[in-house]
Amino acid sequence: MHGLVGEAFVAIWHDIVPEGKADFYEWHNREHMPERVGIPGFRRGRRYVAEHGTPEFFNLYEVDTPEALIGQDYLDRLNNPTPWTRRALAYFHNVSRSLCRVGASFGCGQGGVIMTWRFETVPGQEENCRRYLSREALSAAVERPGVVGAHFGIADRSGSEIATEEKRARGGATLVPGWIVLLEGISAAGVEKAAEPLLGVDVLRTHGAFDSIERGVYRLECSSVKTAFAVG
Repeated sequence: MHGLVGEAFVAIWHDIVPEGKADFYEWHNREHMPERVGIPGFRRGRRYVAEHGTPEFFNLYEVDTPEALIGQDYLDRLNNPTPWTRRALAYFHNVSRSLCRVGASFGCGQGGVIMTWRFETVPGQEENCRRYLSREALSAAVERPGVVGAHFGIADRSGSEIATEEKRARGGATLVPGWIVLLEGISAAGVEKAAEPLLGVDVLRTHGAFDSIERGVYRLECSSVKTAFAVG
């Protein structure tokens, strides 16, 4: 079964101040996502908006390898924001951003909705959590009706915390969730039903996660893939 495109991903959650939302959408659609997928190693970008949960937006970038996320091409882009990017980043708040290595990925396509989890694990329970997600929960969840993808990643905390011009332009703190779980499907009701017996808060705690476990359901707004035009 096919899952995420690549061995790594960037996961970003954020809000946008109301007065900046129209400009944010134009920037993100027309400049930011095409720019990101044009970076060597970046394969696909997606933006989602919340149906349940906070923050309002979730962004996912699929990347060939973890090394591309700390490589010079990406860092050069992060340290040389365009004027439009500098303006748009001032609208961001409540930002969480993790550069992740894929731990496991199952699926047959890209879903119109995605349920996300952000949490940490009890020290010493990392392998317990990794084993449960990769060998039991996700492979079972992706077989449930209406689910088309199930994935998890573990953050590269040092890479995620690299100071860049874009991070400074956003201002405020950027949280780095350590463990990310993603469940893709065709409806919010479908992914929530599939999640509860396998990825409920109590079940995750049993396998090493600890509070707070942040969950949200997001609807796909826009997707951008690398093309011959994007790479120049």
